[in-house]
Amino acid sequence: MSNIVTFFVAPDDTAAALVLQTGPAHASESVSFGNFDPEEAVVEWEGLLAGGSFEELVEAGEPRIVAGEDDGGRVVFALSPGLSAALADAEPSGLRDIAASWVRLRAADGEFIDTEIADQIVGDLAALVSGARRQDRGVYCWVA
Repeated sequence: MSNIVTFFVAPDDTAAALVLQTGPAHASESVSFGNFDPEEAVVEWEGLLAGGSFEELVEAGEPRIVAGEDDGGRVVFALSPGLSAALADAEPSGLRDIAASWVRLRAADGEFIDTEIADQIVGDLAALVSGARRQDRGVYCWVA
């Protein structure tokens, strides 16, 4: 499990990939969290918000790695257009429902995530995505 998870806004994959080694510390729009698997989380969130099973989404290549290797080291990946749209369009009550469902999914796998923290993660990410979409930019995740 990662120690640092930062979701950030970038104009494109090339710009997003540049943060691989140093992180998006200079990104003007970002939110940081820790101690959860963001690659697994974004697939679970997309399944909960937009439909599709975990296995189908993974087989479709989600999340799409932009830089690094998915071997426990640093990685940058893109949030899918489907997840971005679903997060941006969700009502606050829907976001709370998704957070609660995510908490239950993780608990079923023996991982504890506090409900308030889950609400904050999902809500902050939805706000970040909404702002990025207004600027015609994407949201990426840096994991270290």
